Amino acid sequence: MKRLVFTVLLLAAFNARAQKFVTYREAADPVPVSQASVKAWTTVGRLQAQWVSADSLYSRSEVPAANAGTCAIVGWRGERVSAQMLLWSGTGLNGIRCRVKDFVSEDGKMSADIAQTRFVRYTLADEGGENCRCERGPKHPMILAPDMLDSLKVFNMDPKTVRPVWVTVDIPADAKPGVYRSSVEVTAKGARMTLPFEVEVIGQTLGKAQAWKYHLDLWQHPSAVARIRNLEMWSDEHFDAIREEMSMLADAGQKVITTTLNRDPWGSQTFDDYESMIIWTHKKDGSWEYDYTVFDRYVELMMSLGIRKQINCYSMLPWNNRLCWYEEKNNVFVEKSRGPRHNEYESLWGPFLKDFSRHLKEKGWLEITNIAADERNPEEMEIVIKIMKKYAPELGFAMADNHASYRRIPNVRDCCVAQRQLYLTQEEIDERRAKGYVTTFYVCCSTFFPNTWTFSQPWESELLSWHALSKDYDGQLRWAYNSWPARPEYDSRFRRWGSGDTFQVYPYARSTMRFERFRDGIEAFEKMHILREKYPDNPALKPLEDHLSKMAGLRLTDTILPWHEMFEEAQKLLNSISKELAR
Repeated sequence: MKRLVFTVLLLAAFNARAQKFVTYREAADPVPVSQASVKAWTTVGRLQAQWVSADSLYSRSEVPAANAGTCAIVGWRGERVSAQMLLWSGTGLNGIRCRVKDFVSEDGKMSADIAQTRFVRYTLADEGGENCRCERGPKHPMILAPDMLDSLKVFNMDPKTVRPVWVTVDIPADAKPGVYRSSVEVTAKGARMTLPFEVEVIGQTLGKAQAWKYHLDLWQHPSAVARIRNLEMWSDEHFDAIREEMSMLADAGQKVITTTLNRDPWGSQTFDDYESMIIWTHKKDGSWEYDYTVFDRYVELMMSLGIRKQINCYSMLPWNNRLCWYEEKNNVFVEKSRGPRHNEYESLWGPFLKDFSRHLKEKGWLEITNIAADERNPEEMEIVIKIMKKYAPELGFAMADNHASYRRIPNVRDCCVAQRQLYLTQEEIDERRAKGYVTTFYVCCSTFFPNTWTFSQPWESELLSWHALSKDYDGQLRWAYNSWPARPEYDSRFRRWGSGDTFQVYPYARSTMRFERFRDGIEAFEKMHILREKYPDNPALKPLEDHLSKMAGLRLTDTILPWHEMFEEAQKLLNSISKELAR
């Protein structure tokens, strides 16, 4: 099999074997410091620290507003909860460390090991706004946005800078309910501060991510992993790296394995073209042969991580209508345009579908596999489905739909509608659910708010799952989990898309504030479904159900207000009702 070697483009990266990180210098802030901060920095000492809202982004260059508030987090057993603190220094600091103390309550203790502190890194991003909708111009405003949660344990701060620290606590499933007190000790050369905080554990339990109901579908991009780590495509080292990158996705409850039937079904819309997982060979005698080695290995790897509900295969409708195969007669790979209306389309896909179905049946995967399409028009999808019924009737169909195609194409096993354009009725969702079908929504570069861009406020990522709850969707799709631009940790912008649109995490399994809040939203979705099942028709749930109905009645728009207030109220109701029902 042909092997492709990609040149690493990162200025700073991990050593793939030793996993030793070499840090890098962030970009200069393109936004001038305000005159107020220029003056304020002259009075700031060596180390300042305070808790701030985990809902907001904070400038690296502006002196934070004074805040004497405390930090009180509420969560279920088995839940991950998040908080944010800010460090800033007028003189600069070396050797900064953050250590969490044990969690102690009146009735028990939780080890400090359940907590993690991560320094937040800044990347170049868009300013944000309506002009971020797939149409960046040469004069598009640029900012520096906090996003990546770094793996560095020790950090140095330049003078007159701010550094957020993201704190996560994984509450043990066997923790005793109650209020636990802890603190974060911040130390550096010549400086020390302690910030106390508390975690209230509610006597309800959230199960393991693999058992969550939320249908999470973040598209994976193996080719980006190979390029970033300078690894041979589909080598053993590459698969090891994929496992590391995808473990965090599995831990968020991912349900779908993204696979490719042929080369680059998205038509070079990402920095790295997608390599095929199946090699097509046109034999000298005119027959076809298909090599599923990579496809099988990738699916098996993802299933070993716990991602095993569904396999979506892209695509019989590639964006550029290109197909690639090996011509045995001429000993060469060819690439040709063969769209659904081409007279050779069926003769190319028919033999493949028959053989692919046979192979999937042998592997025991046929019932969970879908041929998938991304934003294709309904006329072309109808041609594909007709061919599928003829050659592979047991295969399912999945689509990301921005044409209301679901209303003219019945029996779509996995239907994801564009949040901005479309809303299925409750009757349509109920009818699909009764058939065992999945109904989700997606946001992309056409949706300014809410979204998961690097300039989006972190709470927007969580709001998306509350939107799924209010509209009774089964979950959410997003392109993509890891379609990284050249140097995402330095510059998160890419072509026309809003910054961060093509990725939710960073190379070497480094999370983001927005991905952690995305996960928080999935947990909220799960908790609500648990309460409904555990306490059916309980009047205690009515205030939250009424609030969700109110959210469902308002259309998400490009206006943030009043959504933050509604979001905060939903959180408070879920916590208070969970606590009341646990008594």
